[in-house]
Amino acid sequence: MTKNKEPSVWEGFKAFLMRGNVVDLAVAVVIGAAFTNIVNAVVKGIINPVVGAIGTKNLDRYSSCLSTTCEGDQGIRILWGSVLGATLSFVITAAVVYFLMVLPMAKYLARLEARRRAKEGTREIIEVTELEVLKEIRDELVAQRGAGHDRL
Repeated sequence: MTKNKEPSVWEGFKAFLMRGNVVDLAVAVVIGAAFTNIVNAVVKGIINPVVGAIGTKNLDRYSSCLSTTCEGDQGIRILWGSVLGATLSFVITAAVVYFLMVLPMAKYLARLEARRRAKEGTREIIEVTELEVLKEIRDELVAQRGAGHDRL
């Protein structure tokens, strides 16, 4: 009677780390962290000055006061400008990722798939054509045999 040895914790952890999706996720996190600096620079260098033409250059300064006075640390402030800045940062990040990464990759993969389907379609046509030719040859041979047997 033999016992099946269960994989060790280390082997399970190693298998988990070697899965493709874990490595892909790690790469995505690193790229995302590096990309955050670019997005933040765009928000601070372009978006905030455009918004600053209307009001203040720093979106964090936009706020509303819920109490009677909001001087210094007194009162209750709603910092909706910070939320607006974070939302703009998210929208810009999503737009850049979509238009510069997702959309071109989707088009590229669609072209590859179309080429693959075209090759498969060509193979099917060739196979059908070869099959038709072989059937015609068979029919001709059968016809010739039948005609030859009639003469004898």
